[in-house]
Amino acid sequence: MTTPVGFAMDYDGSLLLAAGSDRADWALNLRAHASCRATIGDRVAAYEAAEVDDGELGRAVVQLILKYGTPAERLGHGPVFRLAPVHGA
Repeated sequence: MTTPVGFAMDYDGSLLLAAGSDRADWALNLRAHASCRATIGDRVAAYEAAEVDDGELGRAVVQLILKYGTPAERLGHGPVFRLAPVHGA
């Protein structure tokens, strides 16, 4: 299944994603199966997802707002994930 999702690239090459709801299908899928692939342009890469802690949540949402502008009303009200690249995959 493919789902377009807004993201911000962090300094270490990981991707930050924020769901607007705990019931977002893609967020439920990442909670159930942390291994995933992401396509950015023509590049497909493997990632391992982990929910961020409360200390990192605000910073992730700010990065998304800086990238996309005024946030969706519910941005960050659901889980926020860091997708770390899986090297050699």
